[in-house]
Amino acid sequence: MFIAQQQKRELPWAPSFYTSFMIEAVIFDVDGTLVDSVDLHAEAWQRAFRKFGKHVSFGAIRRQIGKGSDQLLPVFFSKKELKDLGEEIDNYRGDLFKKEYLPRVKAFPKVRELFERILQDHKQIALASSAKPDELKTYREICNVDDLIQGETSSGNVEKSKPCPDIFEAALEQLGNPPANKVIVIGDTAYDATAAEQATLSTIGLLCSGWTEDELSRAGCIATYRDPADLLARYKESPLVQPSAQISSA
Repeated sequence: MFIAQQQKRELPWAPSFYTSFMIEAVIFDVDGTLVDSVDLHAEAWQRAFRKFGKHVSFGAIRRQIGKGSDQLLPVFFSKKELKDLGEEIDNYRGDLFKKEYLPRVKAFPKVRELFERILQDHKQIALASSAKPDELKTYREICNVDDLIQGETSSGNVEKSKPCPDIFEAALEQLGNPPANKVIVIGDTAYDATAAEQATLSTIGLLCSGWTEDELSRAGCIATYRDPADLLARYKESPLVQPSAQISSA
């Protein structure tokens, strides 16, 4: 990394060399990445499970947040249970979350400022969430980024949610299919990194939802930061600007 930085400063061919590797687009996960919602989702799921006679610990459910319901429910229910009750459980959880939990969701600090900084570099931004479309709409408003994004995808746009790659592939299409090596995903779970890798994308991991630096690194994240504010503070040295950078949380 030190050598690469020296080359960028001293070698006459460095600007064109580095331009060929410049990031053109950033795809953000939302729950746990931009908004502090993971505990709220886990509690809503736990209550929904209990309503239908399934008692699961909060911690076990929380570990699955980041997946859409199509991927989360099979972890805890048999195929027969899902056939008989899956849609009803999902609908109950959705209504419960929107009524009692969504009003409590807050954005992490500096989300809008981070988006504005990315746009200053003429990079595109898309949201790619396993949330339902109406939840994602509210998240955009909470983060105050409606005017800063060029695309978005949710679980309603694809057949399979994370950790399958469908959501990121759909986001790439919305952005005009830029080369995968010029796109970076920013997420908070191993499911984001797994889905991104299947779409041949690199991932920056944020620690603000509780996954550890080691867990995200082992899942494939090329760098980790505490939260959006930390990434903004160290933006110039991040893989968003220096694609070869390997950054750990402070």
